[in-house]
Amino acid sequence: MFVNVPYDPEYENLFIALIAGLSGFGLIPHATLEIPGSERRLNRIMGLLRRCRYSFHDLSRVELDATPPETPRFNMPFELGLAVALRQTLRRRHAWFVLEAKAHRLSKSLSDLGGTDELVHGGTPRGVLRVLTNALARSRHRPTVAELEQIYADLVTAAGAIKKSVGTDSLYSARPFKELVVAARISARQRIGSLGRRPRRRRRG
Repeated sequence: MFVNVPYDPEYENLFIALIAGLSGFGLIPHATLEIPGSERRLNRIMGLLRRCRYSFHDLSRVELDATPPETPRFNMPFELGLAVALRQTLRRRHAWFVLEAKAHRLSKSLSDLGGTDELVHGGTPRGVLRVLTNALARSRHRPTVAELEQIYADLVTAAGAIKKSVGTDSLYSARPFKELVVAARISARQRIGSLGRRPRRRRRG
């Protein structure tokens, strides 16, 4: 599961909610945060997309950066374009989803994606969890929003401990991200019954 989101402090609670929600469905989030500095970034992004069955792209913060020179952030729509190309031209088994904070903004900012139903989360953690339950309605695991909120609460607590342990104010680097994913998976197994059960062995004969 590839997540393509803005790495800024104001987005952090939504980032935690996305990791919590995806983990509640038994999915393992991956992000560009995992890319080593020595590797060619574009090649690594394509490698992550090829490995992942799904990708979620949050375009809610594609806006002008207040820091001069004022420029919009194009990383998120660019990586969405890579996912679309992967699905359309290489015929990979890959499903991509677009998240937004406001309804109908996608049709204005990316008219080429006309007809695409964006997942509108309203800029809240609960909104993120809610749209995930709709997007992944056909998943084998079907947690409720209330169950995902429990994982989210666990992860907010874990995030504070991770920052303190690593000695950072941000979750947007390789080690905090990996530890956050591990904490989310542990919480998900405890909170979601279908994730905690071991699959039954098939009887021979």
